[in-house]
Amino acid sequence: MFSKVLIANRGEIAVRVIRACREMGISTVAVYSDLDRDALHVRLADEAYALGGQTAAESYIDAEKLLDVIRRSGAEAVHPGYGFFSENSDFAKAITDLGVTFIGPPPAAIDVMGDKISARHAAERVGVSGVPGTTEIITDPQQVRDFGAEFGYPVAIKAAYGGGGRGMKVVEGEDEVVAALESAQREAKAYFGRDECYMERYLTKPRHVEVQVMADTHGNAVYLGTRDCSAQRRHQKLIEEAPAPGIPEEILRAMGEAAVTVAKGCDYVNAGTVEFLYQDGDFFYLEMNTRLQVEHPVTELVTGVDLVELQLRVAAGEPLPFGQDDIRIDGHAIECRINAEDPAEGRFLPSPGPIHKLHVASGFGTRWDGGYEGGDEISQYYDNLVGKLCTWGRTREIAIARMIRALEEMEVDGIATVIPADLAILRHPDFVANEHSTKWVENVLDLSGVSGRSAAAPAEDGAEPKVKRDVDVEVNGRRFAVSLYVPESQLAPVATGAPAAKARPKRGASGGGAGAVAGSGKVAVPMQGTIVKVLVEAGQSVTAGEPVVVLEAMKMENNVNADVDGTVTEVKVEPGQSVAAGDVVVVIDAAGD
Repeated sequence: MFSKVLIANRGEIAVRVIRACREMGISTVAVYSDLDRDALHVRLADEAYALGGQTAAESYIDAEKLLDVIRRSGAEAVHPGYGFFSENSDFAKAITDLGVTFIGPPPAAIDVMGDKISARHAAERVGVSGVPGTTEIITDPQQVRDFGAEFGYPVAIKAAYGGGGRGMKVVEGEDEVVAALESAQREAKAYFGRDECYMERYLTKPRHVEVQVMADTHGNAVYLGTRDCSAQRRHQKLIEEAPAPGIPEEILRAMGEAAVTVAKGCDYVNAGTVEFLYQDGDFFYLEMNTRLQVEHPVTELVTGVDLVELQLRVAAGEPLPFGQDDIRIDGHAIECRINAEDPAEGRFLPSPGPIHKLHVASGFGTRWDGGYEGGDEISQYYDNLVGKLCTWGRTREIAIARMIRALEEMEVDGIATVIPADLAILRHPDFVANEHSTKWVENVLDLSGVSGRSAAAPAEDGAEPKVKRDVDVEVNGRRFAVSLYVPESQLAPVATGAPAAKARPKRGASGGGAGAVAGSGKVAVPMQGTIVKVLVEAGQSVTAGEPVVVLEAMKMENNVNADVDGTVTEVKVEPGQSVAAGDVVVVIDAAGD
């Protein structure tokens, strides 16, 4: 077994891996950006190294910086978590070239399955069929128009090297093709470092069902049940459950067998997830994620298998400790992703900012996998997942009731969260009856009046000075924790040698931003973020509801719309510019004024 493992990630998945390593007696190495200097995963790791930078591109997906830390730390293995470099074969190859173990599949399997197009070919070769789609990278919007004309709309444009709904856009008609393709490419580039996209037919009312697989280096492969991930918005999951409910057992078994067939067909090793769409009694292969999934805890709760421990053991060369016939599904488990996001009556607006209070639910059958604690801050530059609340019950009904109780117990102040939307989903008769689909949250669920508003931020002045302060210092890029016994007023210049930071403007507690008065013509952004596209210019006529800029926050693109009919008199921003919640970006002279 390994003696030291580096986690090339951040947030709750880094915390999850660190805890598993600690239970196994394995030393851990964390990496961090400037913004994550005091993050929970850094505090928990045995060692931590600075990557510098703020954005993911400047830190967590800078391969040379990571490889340098791997060399300097002496790590024997690297766990990539999910997102970032977890499905990047070049990174896996670079690690193995150093003589370090990549805790995941071999680079060749990532090449096959990480590219969604070649993954379709691989599945078809072993007799597993997918949704009708292309096997070519989209190079021209006309390709999408031609596909739509042949197979009909809607059409899904998807990142070829992505997953988790990132870089995916649904095209409802020919007039949306150009904007959707550009947006998908931008999101794919920002999140995965590559902008190639492909397309496939978008089913109208499917369930999203996935199968957890695990394979070792000795030729053994099994599936550990199924998960249903149909409660989604923007093609990203809100609630997951295991096993997938309301589907005949023989179909679930056929899905599991198909998933193992796909895994063996590409000589897969370690944990992976094969995803299917299920509709009207048929299932279609969607893709394979060559990594651990965000929703892996629900599988752990119903199987009793620690998937991260198993990943480490398989990567160290151990055989699987069980066969397919040994796996048992016990009860039902549900996971709610607690995102820093305001439901905002269905708009789901990212809500970066400081967490002033975080009280996590507990009790029988209740589990919390978190990446933050009270006092930490959610940055606009990273994914907005605060943590995952999971419940287990003997039946699905018990698991749902337990989750509702746990969500009601949770307290999060300072940022908005999706908890009110989660409760609306869990209490809806469609969800209870398994009549929801991947489009149900956006097309059916009524979130009128549902907001993620939290308690206001506490006053920032008048704090009592402390005698002892724990601070962090870096020596040759390696982090050390030390204690200084000095007056608080003197700590900053002693510890950092830098001038005092400028006061940060206070944010509204809703996370949605204040903005301008409705109908004022002063179009304000609802959240902190970066302008990625300006859609209007001075002198242009616009109508209320028409997009004027595209804002990226927490790796999601959001249209900011005109609030009145009229003529644009001023555009205050340009692509690449950072903005704060409430900043006015476009001024419109209302018609008739």
